[in-house]
Amino acid sequence: MTKKFLANGLPVLIGSLPLRDHAEGVEMVFKYTPEIPLWVQLPAYREEGMIAQFQPEFPGLTLKKDKYFVDTSDPSFDNDILQFYEDYMAVNEGELGIEDSIFAIKADTARGFFSFMEHLRSLSDHPLAIKGQITGPITFGLGLTDQNGKAIFYDEQLRDAAVKLLAQKARWQVKKLLSFGSPIIIFFDEPALAGFGSSAMISVSRDEVATCFKEVVGAVHDEGGLAGIHVCANADWSLILESDADIISFDAYSFFDKLMLYSDQVKQFIESGGILAWGIVPTLNSDDIEKETVESLVTRWEAQSTALEALGFDKTAILAQTFITPACGTGSLPLDLANKVLALTRQVSDTLRKKCGFGT
Repeated sequence: MTKKFLANGLPVLIGSLPLRDHAEGVEMVFKYTPEIPLWVQLPAYREEGMIAQFQPEFPGLTLKKDKYFVDTSDPSFDNDILQFYEDYMAVNEGELGIEDSIFAIKADTARGFFSFMEHLRSLSDHPLAIKGQITGPITFGLGLTDQNGKAIFYDEQLRDAAVKLLAQKARWQVKKLLSFGSPIIIFFDEPALAGFGSSAMISVSRDEVATCFKEVVGAVHDEGGLAGIHVCANADWSLILESDADIISFDAYSFFDKLMLYSDQVKQFIESGGILAWGIVPTLNSDDIEKETVESLVTRWEAQSTALEALGFDKTAILAQTFITPACGTGSLPLDLANKVLALTRQVSDTLRKKCGFGT
């Protein structure tokens, strides 16, 4: 946990949108969340997929038959990974600026970031905060495989390289965005954590997950940013609540009751200044999006917040440590439903803030 930040019920988005135009994405973001804007990821472009967007410069990365994998059998691999660690050490010891290193994110996989930066430069006033995001180490490590189809997470050396790659790319984002004078928030997107404890992840240990989180969250903190972990499904929430993350982002629409199974840890997290990114606006099911209204979602949030009131917090204090968010990104939705999700997020936030005396 790092410096205190009051969320005050403001709306924040999750990165993906169902668009093909990054400038249009920037426009949507600033229409609905100008106080805490983010850069957009457009999954319509293959290079902006969760793994593809952040895999460049991973040692041994190979493309064959339209598929990327890490080829540890290639004769050049040993030299590649040695060079990777040399670059990492040079950045970490201050011998090489991160903006000039292999860890700098490039426009060919993150056009949304650079469109966002361009728009930020045009603003006369700084946003209250600025949000970025990156794929988390568990999801990245389980999503990228070696030449035998084995997830790199299960190779200790490759897992360490993945964690360091993501930690440095998160640091790079913080450093670039801090130039605009606002606090920086970086979310690590971890959909794979929904499988923790299942047969698919039986050999992934708690200690391994905790070690991964400690390094990537620590990198954001070291650069002066706030770190969040986003899981848009059910999970073993103790893994996240016991981490050093400042913000827990969750699908409150579908899984609030699952989070509250860990009520003691939730209480401790809030008492220590942690923020809940309360995903009260549905994104998973089109029928849910179509049927919900501002009023129904405000009522839902108020009903859920009583569980936290039972832990000793009053409603205004709860909202002070809450962001109102969609349950997940909207990149796979039809555009009209994505627009409704963003509008609901804004309007639910405005309504709750007004009720609790934070204004609009």
